[in-house]
Amino acid sequence: MKRKVRVGLIFGGRSGEHTVSLASANSVLRALDPERYEAVPIGITREGQWLIAESGRDLLANPEVTLELPDTAEAMLDVTHHGIIPVNHRGGIDRHDTAVDVCFPLLHGPNGEDGTLQGLLELADLPYVGSGVFASAASMDKGQMKRLFRDAGLPQVPWVTLRGREWERDADGVVARIEAELSYPVFVKPCNLGSSVGITKAVDGEALRASIAVALAHDRRVIVEQGVDAREVEVGVLGNDEPLVSVPGEVIPHNEFYDYESKYTDGLADLIIPARISDEQRATINEIAVRAFETVDAAGLARVDFFIRRSDGAILLNEINTIPGFTQTSMYPKLWEASGVPYPELIGRLIQFAIDRHRDKPSR
Repeated sequence: MKRKVRVGLIFGGRSGEHTVSLASANSVLRALDPERYEAVPIGITREGQWLIAESGRDLLANPEVTLELPDTAEAMLDVTHHGIIPVNHRGGIDRHDTAVDVCFPLLHGPNGEDGTLQGLLELADLPYVGSGVFASAASMDKGQMKRLFRDAGLPQVPWVTLRGREWERDADGVVARIEAELSYPVFVKPCNLGSSVGITKAVDGEALRASIAVALAHDRRVIVEQGVDAREVEVGVLGNDEPLVSVPGEVIPHNEFYDYESKYTDGLADLIIPARISDEQRATINEIAVRAFETVDAAGLARVDFFIRRSDGAILLNEINTIPGFTQTSMYPKLWEASGVPYPELIGRLIQFAIDRHRDKPSR
């Protein structure tokens, strides 16, 4: 009988999106085909402790689990033997039980989606689902991402970046620069967070100052984007060197904009799949989505978000997300389900893309 592929599901983490990550991991764990795959849960606590196998399952069931539990085993990547091992045996786990063939990162936000985890997996020479170090880091950093898109000639809203030290030194000058380049309303965001954490809308100078303070509480760098009256449309991209694009979906938030509460509270946003757009608009979105995916050198999966400006129908690229929410009801899986790829098959394709990409790496 053919040996099952052992899949290390990496989830949790120290970012503010810890709970979202657990939801994604639980969903994937339930959907993995037991005839083809064996799951090895690898959880990271809010404090940064790595928990493996049954200890990882404990974290899925209880996000506040700690190493004080007597049957908990901590784990680490083994860069010498290309794997993941326990560093203590209080849980009675041996090395063989923790070996994996491929990793499936399901961490959202810093220290999971930003290239740091991907670099660790590269050092351990482990195949893993999703983008590599550069694409993950560039896509997580909204300022760098937008510079790459600008240089690739992709259409975007105008934007300005600033640093915390610059704000401390000359807040009035920063406000004047923003007001000279953008008009109200604007959206103020931390450069390196996801799930709309720390994002606020500013309609005047006073609100702008308050919004920048909120963003700087989350990151040392901030991006301010021109507000636009637009529809929000998203597509999923799937593949490595020849990526496919899903049907488009439209997000209609009940709040003023698609904030954290709208994303993760049932009933606060409507998802229209497929989006009611013209064939011409869909073709343009598909082309830009692939170009964005290739510009950052993404791999495996990404969700690419767009604005369709109401005044003239112009299509503007908003951002690319290399580890989108991955519960069965998240936008990315729903887009692919509507495109004819059900959730379990989507997971299988992503695992195979990871194995293929690792196999095709030049020998070192």
